[in-house]
This record gives sequence, structure tokens and C-alpha cells, in this order.
Amino acid sequence: MNRFAIELADIQAARRALRSIILPTPVLPATRLSAELGGPIFYKAENTQQSGSFKIRGAYNTIVHLSPEEKARGVIAPSAGNHAQGVAQAAQLLGVKATIVMPERAPLTKVVATRRLGAEVILHGATFDDAVAYAHALKEERGLTYVHAFDHPRVIAGQGTIGLELVEALPDLQQLIVPIGGGGLISGIALAVKTLLPHVRIVGVQAAGCAPVPASLAAGHPVTAPTAHTIADGIAVKRPGELTLPMIQALVDEVVTVDDEEIVMAIAHVLQYSRLVVEGAGAAGVAALLSGKVPVQPNQVTATILCGGNIDANLLMRVIEYALVRQGRYLLLRTSVDDRPGGLAALVNHVASTGASVMDLFHRRGMWRVPIDRAGVELILEVRDEEHAQAVIDSLERAGFHCERESNWPL
Repeated sequence: MNRFAIELADIQAARRALRSIILPTPVLPATRLSAELGGPIFYKAENTQQSGSFKIRGAYNTIVHLSPEEKARGVIAPSAGNHAQGVAQAAQLLGVKATIVMPERAPLTKVVATRRLGAEVILHGATFDDAVAYAHALKEERGLTYVHAFDHPRVIAGQGTIGLELVEALPDLQQLIVPIGGGGLISGIALAVKTLLPHVRIVGVQAAGCAPVPASLAAGHPVTAPTAHTIADGIAVKRPGELTLPMIQALVDEVVTVDDEEIVMAIAHVLQYSRLVVEGAGAAGVAALLSGKVPVQPNQVTATILCGGNIDANLLMRVIEYALVRQGRYLLLRTSVDDRPGGLAALVNHVASTGASVMDLFHRRGMWRVPIDRAGVELILEVRDEEHAQAVIDSLERAGFHCERESNWPL
């Protein structure tokens, strides 16, 4: 008897069911990351999938196999966002009514996209787990058919089709890094890959702000994380599944965590150097690589799953700004000028002479404990790199403008 919820044949059957539904997403070389880390690295770009993430795979594979009576009742699913769109799209394709429960602070981009796919969206609770509890209550109240986000054999099998595509695209694969929320994605992929390429080292990645899997593995059963606080909302699941945890235990070689700053820098890296938009969850594997938490050996073929690209535009703007500061491209300075006509102009003109560009400027009296005859000025400057930033500061100091640099901005 198979010790797991599914076997390879279930994943292969899911692939047949999905053949005309999903996009066979590309496996792309991560050229800049490979050069930085010294080994060949590839991205499985599930962010280019229909509805912007891998979730359509498991959702469609589940709903298509429901009985006519279950379909007629309609389906309900809790989601932080991507499962919502996967279920909504699958239900729309199959002519099934869908109800989605999402946390109240779910990204607006994901809420709007789910509604556009025809689903009824109900916002409830602060976390994914709150949405789960309410979805179960509505299931009983309305007689709906529940579609689990990760802990169901058909969901796991659907996500596992990514593993089949990876093995075909990268037969020399040696290391695979997969984000973990509830565990459906990594469980299905790990079963497919380990069955076909047993030597592949598989590493799971969780957000440090919501990482129940390491504790669950240590305990030998699912453990609930005390909090879920991370920008990687797609993997902010406080408790792994009863079906997925044993598969992770048996098939995954290591689980690491990455913090939000590492995730932010990974989002920016993928955008800048691969021209791909990914959300926090989608960048988790890249964050593990960039931070050195998953090392890459020379000639070791490594891949990671960009599992979603549904990032809110406002958050993406903040991510870009944050990354530019960390990369030394934005510089925040506080200084003061003579409080007389021309005082501010002298400062701005000197900044221009250094080759820096003024992005924003705040000019206020009575601030930062400046003398009565001076006015405080806060400058946001665009510079070429960290070396240029320091040259700007040095030049301003020589010109008599004492500067205080805000190194932690915009935390």
C-alpha cells in the first residue's frame, strides 16, 4: 500500500486532466543569479501561469473530478489569494458557482482578480486560518463542496505536475528549492521529482514570520504557528496539512526560513535581472539562494519555483524603493541651510553639481533641533551606486552642509 496520499500515477493522471487547461510554464535560466552564486540556476516560472500562480493546477484537478451533485451545490474555498483565483478560474471553466473566503487584509489585487473570475468573495478574519474556519462554517450552512487549498490528494497531485515538467526540462537537475505554505506544492513536486530523479536534493523554504513546518517536523505532527506576519501572504499558513507533512518529512531534505527583508531583495532581484514580476511567496526560493541559506556548488544544476506573481502594485512600488535604498541607489539625508533667501537654492545647486538627482525635498523650520537662524531640510536623492552616494555626502560636507544619513530608511 502506498504510504502517501498519492502516487506518481495520480500526478500523471492530473497532467492528462490539465493538458488543455494550464500553460506548460517555462524553465528560464537565472543568468545574473547563476553568475553571482557560481552555479547554473533556473526558474520554473509559475508566475506566468493562468491566474498568475500554480494554484489552477490543483484546483482544476479537484473540481473536474467532483460528482455532478457536488458541482451543482457549488464550491467554497478559503484562500490568501492565489488559491482563490485558481478555484474561481477552474469553477468558471467548469460552469460551477464558487464562493471564496479571504482574510480581510488580503491583497486588493487578488480580491479584485477573484471577483472578475465570477466568484463570490467574502472577506473574513485577520489570517488565512481565520478564513479557513469561516469557510468551513459556510460550507455547512450553505451545503457547499469544500475545495482545500493544499491538504487533499487531488490538489497535491495537480501541483505535482510541475515536477513532471521540471524533470523533462532539466534532466540534469541536482537541487530544487520550493516555497512551503501548507505543503501541497512541495509535496506533489517532491513525489514526482524524487520518484523520477531520486538523487535530487529538495529544500523547502518558509517565511520566518510564519514557519510552522520546522516545528512540525520536530514534533512529528502538525504544529500551529503562533503568528502569521510576513509579506509572503501566499505561504502564510499557520499549520501544515495532515497529508502533506508526512510527505515533507520523507521527501524533503531540508527546510529553511527567510525573513521579509530577504524576500524583498529577492523580489527586486528577479524583477531587475530577469524582468519577471513575482510576489513574496514566489520569491522565497530566490531569497534562500541570495541569502546563502541554500548554497550552490559549481556545476550543480539548481532550480527554484517562482510560484506566484500576484503582487499588489502598491507593495511592489514599496519593494522597489526599499531595494533601491539597500542597493545604494536612493539616499536619504538630513541637513540644514541658512534661513534666508537663496539658502535652499545653494544646497540644491550643490547637489546638482555632484550628479545626484533630487527625488523629494522637505524644507521645514523648527525641526531636528536646528538653530533659530537655520531651516531643516530632508532630501531624497537618486544616485548611481553606494560609491556615488558617499561621494555626494563627502562633497556636501566639504561645502559646509553637515549631513545625517538615514541608513534604515524606509523600514
